[in-house]
Amino acid sequence: MLDNLEAEFPVHTPRPSNAPKALEGVRVVDFTHFIAGPFATMVMADMGADVIKVETPGRGDEFRHYPPVHAELPAQGAPYLWSNRNKRSAALNMKTPEGLAVVRELVAKADVVVENFSTGVMERFGLDYESCRKLNPKLIYCSVSAYGREGEFADRLGFDPIAQAESGFISMNGYSDRQGVRTLSPVIDISTATMACNAILGALLARHRTGEGQSIEVALFDNAVLMTGYAALQHLFTGAVPQRHGNTSPDTCPSGVFMSQDKPFYINCGNDKIFHRLMAQVIERPDLAADPVLSDRNGRMAKRKEIFEMLEEIFAKQPWSYWQPRMRAASIPCGEVRNVGDALRSPEARARNLVTRVEHPVIGWLPNVALPIRYSGTPVADPKPAPAVGQHTEEVLRETLGYSEERIAALRATGALSASAPPAKSPASAKAEAAA
Repeated sequence: MLDNLEAEFPVHTPRPSNAPKALEGVRVVDFTHFIAGPFATMVMADMGADVIKVETPGRGDEFRHYPPVHAELPAQGAPYLWSNRNKRSAALNMKTPEGLAVVRELVAKADVVVENFSTGVMERFGLDYESCRKLNPKLIYCSVSAYGREGEFADRLGFDPIAQAESGFISMNGYSDRQGVRTLSPVIDISTATMACNAILGALLARHRTGEGQSIEVALFDNAVLMTGYAALQHLFTGAVPQRHGNTSPDTCPSGVFMSQDKPFYINCGNDKIFHRLMAQVIERPDLAADPVLSDRNGRMAKRKEIFEMLEEIFAKQPWSYWQPRMRAASIPCGEVRNVGDALRSPEARARNLVTRVEHPVIGWLPNVALPIRYSGTPVADPKPAPAVGQHTEEVLRETLGYSEERIAALRATGALSASAPPAKSPASAKAEAAA
């Protein structure tokens, strides 16, 4: 596992040491688990916020256990590592009075609290917004839920595939001769996380102007409805229910997957001019570019079947290495249909430094997929691997709350917290141990 990292991916290039961070000085107390909450707080951590992930001692966030899990990294499966870098983990038992008291102190010192428990859980701990606001009037408190915190559906649990199903998102994807399909990528979770992060950033800006905190609610279902895109307005205009079109577009033509002599690729002719260039410059049929019916979008959509059959026959005669440079020269939006592994190792990914390797204290190196955010003045933080359960518990108590060693020891004796993780190893020593 992870044997080829050094050969395949470069070491992460550190940010300038003197550059500020966008959210430097912002403290986030993170009660989230799975994806929609943790990914939102990870983006903030990448922007420089101090994100303290509060977890139950022992098992921690259930998402930690999603496979694959490296033998030397218990409770740190790849999905968890993907969504929790640059955080600190404090393992605190909120079911003990002592542990809950520590959590309240953290909330009192926080700028932001983010939670995505089932509705009612934070209230039972006395950590709902109204209770937290009494501890910290300027607090920004973000709740991420399935169907909202109020109303007749507030008690319902929900995950990404359920939101995809109930929002109509699944009904739009796949082929017309079978049931719709969900996306394997948790796009609703990721987009909900992005919405939550945007909302928090907006609230921080508002607090800078007004001096006041506020509560924020982001619901998975609400976001999933938004993710049906402009199809929602198309339906409301016409009453027609969006249908499944596979890889083709109902709004443009030709737009879809074609097969060259050796590889599949996607073309998107989003406007008439692109079609004209495709015909005249790529397949060398200027007569089709000038055709009075085909030169117009509506005319092409009426003849979609004939256009696709013609292009499929032409494209199959040459390899992708022939068509790609011709289409690039003609400014045709197109791309090879790749699997995930090919995409991560593609020239485009290498050019953008999207995948690098970073030092890990136990296994030497860990792969890292960068955020798609490039700041000129406040570069995102250098990636630090997601923490083990409770890795920073004592560090947080000492540095954030100012606890003495005696007080920490007393808390440990009550069962309110777990001990910190073992000392870190350097990549070189970890590699040497593995070789031995």
